Amino acid sequence: MARARRKTEEETGKSIKQGIVNVIDGAGDVTSSMVEAVSKTVATTIKGVGGIASSMVQAIAEVVQGTIQAAVDVGGDLGSAAKGIVIGVLRGTKEAGAANLETISHTAESVIKATARVSGDLGSAAKGLVEGAIQGAKEIGLDATQAASAAADGALKAVGGVGTAAGQKVRDALTGTIAGVKVVLKEPFRKEPSRPDHPES
Repeated sequence: MARARRKTEEETGKSIKQGIVNVIDGAGDVTSSMVEAVSKTVATTIKGVGGIASSMVQAIAEVVQGTIQAAVDVGGDLGSAAKGIVIGVLRGTKEAGAANLETISHTAESVIKATARVSGDLGSAAKGLVEGAIQGAKEIGLDATQAASAAADGALKAVGGVGTAAGQKVRDALTGTIAGVKVVLKEPFRKEPSRPDHPES
């Protein structure tokens, strides 16, 4: 049973990659077309999983790996791919009620790890993640500033295991304002006590 599930997951990963290769090829170099094409493919895949949390985490990881690998294979822009992934994940998880800050952070972490595995541009991917989180958050009614911070947190958490130079690259890319939103960076190694959300005074 577990072996059959593993085989299905591998096939899913391959079909995701092929689907993404096709949409990236179709979109060409037009960044907005690529973002839209990737986000649609990702959203459809995530929707197919339903609301099972463990399956959704696995599906996001597979989609991320397939998309980043496909973008590298066809010479697509990793920033656009990352942006499309986050938007697609948020659209796809909305129906299951899982489109939240935790999902954004988890997706960002997966994207940076996948980008590091293929020796891609971590700075470009990190910036694309934040842009995608901001756009996706506005679409589904999340706070854009919190979404940007969640994406940044996930990206920084990922580079905790990638190396110092990589960490600096991601930090540099995320410093300042992106898409009109000031990104607030936290240290990835220091967990802050969780507090209930409250408006700034």
